[in-house]
Amino acid sequence: MTQRFTTSDGFSLAWYDLLPGTGVPIVLQHGFTASTRDEWVDCGIVERLAALGRPIIALDALGHGQSDKPHDEAVYGEARMARDISELVTHLQFERFDLVGYSMGAVISLLVGTAEPRLHRLVLGGIGEGAVVCGGVDTRVIDNRDLVAVMRAEDTTGFSAFVRGFREGAVARGNDLLALAAQAVRVHATPIPFETVVAPTLIIAGDADPLAVRPERLAAAIAGARCVLVPGDHGAARVTPEFSAAVIDFLR
Repeated sequence: MTQRFTTSDGFSLAWYDLLPGTGVPIVLQHGFTASTRDEWVDCGIVERLAALGRPIIALDALGHGQSDKPHDEAVYGEARMARDISELVTHLQFERFDLVGYSMGAVISLLVGTAEPRLHRLVLGGIGEGAVVCGGVDTRVIDNRDLVAVMRAEDTTGFSAFVRGFREGAVARGNDLLALAAQAVRVHATPIPFETVVAPTLIIAGDADPLAVRPERLAAAIAGARCVLVPGDHGAARVTPEFSAAVIDFLR
């Protein structure tokens, strides 16, 4: 069932009470062009995480899923989305929480980790060295300017298959392409203060994921962080049993 809360600047965001349980709640944050349903629910990840017996909630980021989809570039960016997670945690009156993010959602979650004292444990999936070098998703592999252009284009034939794949996935999921273009304009690209991340952290990367190369460099930037490789590329790694098993083992 979709529930809603209003951010401090007046946007309505969708969140989901996915599983009941006891103990520290787990918050899930999806990636670019995705939503709670297709990132975590329909692929079976939430069902696997039920083994933890913990409350699980998730948030559709601004511009995604059932949340508001403004076209104003100024209201987007992973830093803003990190603030939305903290506001939701306050709304739900959580004293502590664990956070699992994938791809763009991992950058959002990492930024939460730099500033959120209530964060208990942090799982970052689908990112690697790019977070250190580029300040977020690896724009050396996919230039955010290409994502902006493909989302706004009437004809996508001039784009690479990799870039077109993001547009095709967005269309298949019924996304608002102009809202996604606005987020792509604002992709986080400034240095992240890794030294301020104090929550125990796990990085999970697919062994064939071009957007998560050299995840050990990201792990080295965060004190005490662990790194686990699972099979698959950016799309496949998240849905492997190994990914869910690594999350369960870390959060148990």
